[in-house]
Amino acid sequence: MPETTDYNVQELINDATKAGQKITQNYFENLTGYFHDERDIVNTYSNFISKLIANPTEVAKVQGTYFGFLKNQQELWQQILEHQADGNKEYTPIISPEKGDKRFLAAEWNDAPHYFDFIKQNYLLFSKLATEVIDGVEIDDRTKRKLNFYTKHYIDALSPSNFIATNPEAIKLAQETKGESLKEGLKNLLKDIEKGRISQTNEEAFEIGKNIAITPGSVIYENELIQLIQYSPSTKKVNEIPVLIIPPWINKFYILDLQEKNSMVKFLVDQGLTVFMISWRNPTPSMGHFSFDDYVEMGAIKAIETARAITGTKKVNTLGYCLGGTLLGVCISVLSERYKKTENPVNTATFLASMIDFSDVGPMGDVIDPALVRKLERGELLHQGVMHGHDMERAFNLIRANDLIWNYVVNNYLKGNQPSAFDALFWSNDNTNLPATMYVYYLRNMVLENKLSRKNALRICNTPIDIGKIDIPVYVIGLKDDHISPCHTAFTTTELVSGPVEFILGGSGHVMGAANPPSKNKYGYFLNGKLNKGFEEWERTAKFHEGSWWTPWSESILKNSGKLVPAPKNVGNVKYKIIEPAPGSYVKEKCLTCYPEAE
Repeated sequence: MPETTDYNVQELINDATKAGQKITQNYFENLTGYFHDERDIVNTYSNFISKLIANPTEVAKVQGTYFGFLKNQQELWQQILEHQADGNKEYTPIISPEKGDKRFLAAEWNDAPHYFDFIKQNYLLFSKLATEVIDGVEIDDRTKRKLNFYTKHYIDALSPSNFIATNPEAIKLAQETKGESLKEGLKNLLKDIEKGRISQTNEEAFEIGKNIAITPGSVIYENELIQLIQYSPSTKKVNEIPVLIIPPWINKFYILDLQEKNSMVKFLVDQGLTVFMISWRNPTPSMGHFSFDDYVEMGAIKAIETARAITGTKKVNTLGYCLGGTLLGVCISVLSERYKKTENPVNTATFLASMIDFSDVGPMGDVIDPALVRKLERGELLHQGVMHGHDMERAFNLIRANDLIWNYVVNNYLKGNQPSAFDALFWSNDNTNLPATMYVYYLRNMVLENKLSRKNALRICNTPIDIGKIDIPVYVIGLKDDHISPCHTAFTTTELVSGPVEFILGGSGHVMGAANPPSKNKYGYFLNGKLNKGFEEWERTAKFHEGSWWTPWSESILKNSGKLVPAPKNVGNVKYKIIEPAPGSYVKEKCLTCYPEAE
């Protein structure tokens, strides 16, 4: 039952007024973006209808699909009426939710008088109709992907579970609480409007450096773009070759250092590895000019040089997560050219849920097109020289709208509940901005035109980029349910590099699959499939193992980490002195909606 607090009518009116002002302000601030979205949606459906009308054969297909829908409707009516007349009669629904659909699990959806059962099945039939119409018509792939993307979001938004009048769980709770659940839900809605986003977790339950991102260590280097953390050893001896982790700068690094129970950093430190972590700056408008070259030079390469200088080793093991893996690929290519007469300073490279080839980027690829990129290049859809972190968060939420948007609409607003404390969702809501120069370059050259996968198609840090020059041991980690970096696309990296390579397929998605500590009750992983014959052949021949991919991967890294040496008493050295304790100050910088420097 929702917690209740005193909340008088005047407070309600005041909060509602503030919410209305916030909505109006947001509308005018994002008007350009709304126009782009609306125009793209209208054009997509208009083109579809025009092509459909011009082809009688395709019209006939749609009519056939629609007649099938009407037939199912008649059968549904008949079954519902028969079920109402005789509740003991065997009853098989005309259509059932897909596996994994959690919206209609409650018993109330199936209880007599079956009003909600009819609404649920009617909605599922309509969803099926819309999908079959688009899938059955012969149109170009890009248009079809866009239609499916937009149509899915309309279908998700129109789910009866999202409305108080058609959600039996919310109605029952409102009756049991004498309306208090609706009152609390309205309060939650007004608070979220003021905040500017849906609450997905109890953000007050976590504090960076207090109960999250708490593995001991120190910042031993910083520049305008990064802080570099060196974690304190927890073993008497450590392997001489350290590990440098390059996280994405779309989010903050501590997804790999959440709490003690699920921190990859602590896991690696406890294995006897010396771990360095890049903590990216949260860019303000004054940093909008930072380029992809800067992220390579001032970020990855500088961190590698610093880790080598502190540990006294010639080489460093590296791991790049998400966009950090894309950066790592570029970085190694640059270093291969710079060190072509000597040994490459990168000992091994791990690409975790990251892409070098962008031929299939999943659902987001359905809307990233030349028109969108041209608007960004003209400065439209950007804010004061940066891509705002909250905009990126909303884009990622749209990929899994039922889980990351509508689930919380129902829980927070219709049922009046508070979201639970969840460390990974706290992280995903702790956004970072992106410099416009870097972001537009990345979208145009890598995502849209897929140049990174082609030899010498890009020139970064005054160096032609050739991923084929990566001839060191490579580990590619794909995640089975990853919607951000699809596992079959991540696998393509194994076919681009030229050195020894191993592919591991972990369970779950982009976030929880990465933050997956060893446990037999978790997601498991696949290993030892046949390489060089495509992802499907690898998947067919791979063997499933219980536990976490952390285990076999870390065992391989340890074998490539040199001999054991006494653990250092202190982090850093004479040149790279301790600046502040981990997790540092950069990670605590928040996204702001307005910066005084840009006014």
